Amino acid sequence: MSLSQPNAYVLLEDGTRFDGTAVGAEGHAVGEVVFTTGMSGYQESMTDPSFAGQLITFTYPHIGNYGVSQDAMESDRVWARAAIMREAINREDAPEAEGGWLDWLRDCGIPGISGVDTRALVRHIRDAGAMRGGIFSAEVSEREAREIVADEPSMVGADFARVVTPGEAHTVGAGNATKIHAIDTGIKSSIVRNLVARGAEVTLHPCTVTSAELLATDADAFFLANGPGDPAALGYVVDTVRDLVGKRPVWGICLGHQLLCQAVGLETYKLPFGHRGGNHPVKDLRTGKIEITAQNHGFAVKAPDGGGRVEADEPVRWKTDFGEAALTHVNLYDRTVEGLELLEVNGATVQYHPEAGPGPNDALYQFDRFLDAVRSAA
Repeated sequence: MSLSQPNAYVLLEDGTRFDGTAVGAEGHAVGEVVFTTGMSGYQESMTDPSFAGQLITFTYPHIGNYGVSQDAMESDRVWARAAIMREAINREDAPEAEGGWLDWLRDCGIPGISGVDTRALVRHIRDAGAMRGGIFSAEVSEREAREIVADEPSMVGADFARVVTPGEAHTVGAGNATKIHAIDTGIKSSIVRNLVARGAEVTLHPCTVTSAELLATDADAFFLANGPGDPAALGYVVDTVRDLVGKRPVWGICLGHQLLCQAVGLETYKLPFGHRGGNHPVKDLRTGKIEITAQNHGFAVKAPDGGGRVEADEPVRWKTDFGEAALTHVNLYDRTVEGLELLEVNGATVQYHPEAGPGPNDALYQFDRFLDAVRSAA
């Protein structure tokens, strides 16, 4: 693909341009331009609701090597708005492949661009921060493209949970003994599968569900899912979660981690370019082990001193509205908060994705730890 004559370009809101070749569906796409460092899992990333409103830059140079398949879907549709690649490939000769990557993008109505100097693009985002941008045909003038990008709302303050949440509650794994009720702000299918495989019945509720409705269920515990957008825009979800804390066990991952932290009185902030990929080292402060984790988030929880970094390799503590909380995990790239445990009520969080979809499976034990704690509290 990269040998073709450039006929498209990526334009960032600061005016930086990267030329390439249009692939996938026709048309332009705008949103927040981010990057992921995963070497595989391109279909999982595109269908992860946490990428809603974003254009994904893939740092691995060859994307599409093994095609696409139904099993790789993390939801029932594509949520990312576009794919930005160095070298796009349309093969479908892997044993499990059911189609070609670029054919799939086109069928899903998703534009892409190949032949881009993604290394330069990623270095720019790392220096300048994630920002709005778009993919455009060369026929679209830069002036027009700038205006289109400028009209795109910022990710700060964006409530994408309402966009990705289901219209009504539904249950997966019906009949399993442990009853988990989740606020679905964009949960991935692999998270649900991991819970169900461990004996949980998982009921997924729209993000607008009330605490009264949840407390009236047969829930043994409440689960807060991953999802897109700014956690600070989800005050209505935070209010719901605040009413649940202390009444039954509550566990959150990714966006759910941020929402539970807000519910107990902590603050979140936007990272310069986020954590996205399958190679992030995280230290479990309770065991001393280093896990290689999958991550996909652009916001984080502030440290106990109100800053962004935790320098100590020990379970430092916060004073929260529900008693003390202890840091359980820290990111070894940038020392950001990766997990905490509520010490006076039953609740815990992790910032990363333990379901390994896509990515390493070092953290799968988190599902066992969560369900063991739920069953012990029953």
